[in-house]
Amino acid sequence: MRIEIWSDVVCPWCFVGKRRLERALADFEHRDEVEVVYRSFELDPTAPRHGHELTTGVLARKYGRSEDEMRDMQQQLVDTAAAEGLEMRLFENVHTNTIDAHRLLHLALEVGGPELQSALKEALLASYFSRAEDVGDHAVLTAVAVGVGLDPDRVAAVLASEEYADAVSADIAQARAYGATGVPFFVVDRKFGVSGAQPSEVFAQVLDRAWSDAHPVLQTVGGDADACGPDGCAI
Repeated sequence: MRIEIWSDVVCPWCFVGKRRLERALADFEHRDEVEVVYRSFELDPTAPRHGHELTTGVLARKYGRSEDEMRDMQQQLVDTAAAEGLEMRLFENVHTNTIDAHRLLHLALEVGGPELQSALKEALLASYFSRAEDVGDHAVLTAVAVGVGLDPDRVAAVLASEEYADAVSADIAQARAYGATGVPFFVVDRKFGVSGAQPSEVFAQVLDRAWSDAHPVLQTVGGDADACGPDGCAI
């Protein structure tokens, strides 16, 4: 079973959704046969590469609210995240571009598979939300990527180029094709879609259904009847 997750590293609900899915997977009988792959989605492709403005003010303007109202909304999210075991410093986060972070996630997938990509995804989310670092800054990205095991020279080469930019664009195009207008967006075996940071129980139901669909149980019709066995026939 493959789960593809469209998300952004500056999306707080993506972090919450990640934890909720992980909780469902921890209780899933076939967890060892599930592959999780992260796909790119940019919440704001126009954001500056090296952000300095706090997200509170940016979001307040975008949604036509006062900064006090936005802080109240952010606090509710901080509390929700805490219930999932996540620390979020939303009031300290800067509005920053994430294209380079996504390109590094594609590098991680190519050289280390889903396991390394997942480690980088977790590290980037923690960098931004738990430590309030600017994940648009190449120094931050380098430290995080090298910290999970990526080769420093390859990281430097990717950040100095546009490598994997086409892969990021392809991910975003696929999200649109699926009808996803926001993230997180989860696709299981390219058959079942889950939009948003749903409760773990919802993810558990989707996992069970997807597994059943991929591994149908043969329905036996009729009762016992005469038949020959592995040792031949009795008559």
